Amino acid sequence: MNSFQPRSRESELFSPAIFKFDHLEAHVQTHLKNVYSCLSIGMLSAALGAYAHFYTGLGQWYFLTALGSLGLIAWLATTRHSKETTSKRLGIFTAFTFLSGISLGPLLDLVIRIEPSIISTALAGTAVVFISFTLAALLNRNRTFLYMGGFLMSGLMWLTLMGFLNIFFGSRMIFDFYIYGILALFSAFVLYDTQLIVEKRRRGDDDFIWQSVDLFLDAIQIFRALLIILAKKEDNKKRRRD
Repeated sequence: MNSFQPRSRESELFSPAIFKFDHLEAHVQTHLKNVYSCLSIGMLSAALGAYAHFYTGLGQWYFLTALGSLGLIAWLATTRHSKETTSKRLGIFTAFTFLSGISLGPLLDLVIRIEPSIISTALAGTAVVFISFTLAALLNRNRTFLYMGGFLMSGLMWLTLMGFLNIFFGSRMIFDFYIYGILALFSAFVLYDTQLIVEKRRRGDDDFIWQSVDLFLDAIQIFRALLIILAKKEDNKKRRRD
């Protein structure tokens, strides 16, 4: 009789079948493990960089750390991918993410002055968005999200232009549109970059370190946008109370 009982919605929601990726080839699954392992190292390195800022104040030298990040990413891009250079390139990637974490220092200082708990909330939000969109991309058996590339690059160009022009206009409305646009755009980039990594591996590209850079930048931009949005909302609440 039990076999004829309807399955509950909870059992369907948490079914292990949801997390099966049988449609992905074995070599693609192995490659994804390498990508996310490398990404985890980068996230840890960025966290250490942000932590180091509070003891060294290096984040105040934002221009220099930004230049250092650009130099490292250029070095990584020009270093040939091979088994012999994997350790070297991983070291460059780790240094890049460390400097990226330091560059977050000034923003983290500002957020802590408003409300320290915002950092943990933004981290949790970033994890939820990143994991959800990653699963959506991996479980999609078609290459649907690959067609968003042109739209996403166009959107990035317009948002960059908007952010630059707002330096001169100083409009709150434009800034709000810009920061929410960044959040939405880089959330969509997680979908696109994840499927692009799968497609690249199918075509023979196994450079997991360079592909981790794309996902790292997506996650950092989502985290940064959430920090600003949450801090702005909390600051507005405090002003209303006063």
